[in-house]
Amino acid sequence: MTAIRVEGLRKEFHRIVALDGLSFEVASGTVFGFLGPNGAGKTTTLRILAGLARPSAGQAWVEGHPVGPESPSRQALGYLPEEPRFYPWMTATEFLRDYIAGLFGLPASKARQRTTELLELVGLKDVARRRVAGFSRGMRQRLGLAQALMNEPRVLLLDEPVSALDPAGRRDMLLLIEALRSKAAVLMSTHILDDVERICDRVGIVNHGRMVAVEERQALLDRYATPWLEIEFRSEAAKVKAWAETLRPVAGVADVSTREAQVRVRLEGTDGSDQQVLGLAVASGMSVESFQHARPTLEDVFLRLVGTGGEVRP
Repeated sequence: MTAIRVEGLRKEFHRIVALDGLSFEVASGTVFGFLGPNGAGKTTTLRILAGLARPSAGQAWVEGHPVGPESPSRQALGYLPEEPRFYPWMTATEFLRDYIAGLFGLPASKARQRTTELLELVGLKDVARRRVAGFSRGMRQRLGLAQALMNEPRVLLLDEPVSALDPAGRRDMLLLIEALRSKAAVLMSTHILDDVERICDRVGIVNHGRMVAVEERQALLDRYATPWLEIEFRSEAAKVKAWAETLRPVAGVADVSTREAQVRVRLEGTDGSDQQVLGLAVASGMSVESFQHARPTLEDVFLRLVGTGGEVRP
């Protein structure tokens, strides 16, 4: 079942085009990773889906309902903005129980129950009666997720949900988001590629307001991730870097990068170029510590499609 459908969305801010014919779908029971460089249109898309902004053209649906400020789709939605705002004088309990639950018209008993459940779920049970003004950014992000879950949404929109968390907090939050797929379709905007590769079923890469690629995570890796070689030398970094530069004109070598005594070589295919590079490494006169094929990552795909300068690459 399709939980979110976006067709030809366009959004203009005066002369700036934030979205330019964006189209994609998110199925129920999945976590969709929404990737793109800063300014690509991710937050604008989530705001339109949440009914907080209107598109200049195109349409989007949540559970079959056209999105908008008055749409019934909003009752099925939970939304976590990148920087959630709170009334600082409220405690975490007051914010959820008295304010957020009230927005959804929950009875008092249900509001108390959901507040207790959610504060424990996001790891804020011990600070339930502390004023939000004293919360760290990571704690506010956890509280933001709790408010997004108050109405038990069937569609969850998360804008950079773990960007403010420490490594342990990120791990816990990712495990929680992963578990939520059994209850909701999750659209997660993020710039942390490792997180997408870890928990997302499907990935969409957006650039300049257009969808560059959208596929199942593994299919995306299989289609766009080209082979890499990693060569570790026992030698001076300057000498290793100089040798690496000699690989650039070699047939079958697409890119070369170095870090200290390690060289990373991206190949254009699997036509034996790796054996040629190995021969050149042995012939370099430097001691080769290791030579291995590296597993392509989502970062490799992202940089190939978007590029470090934000330009789409074929």
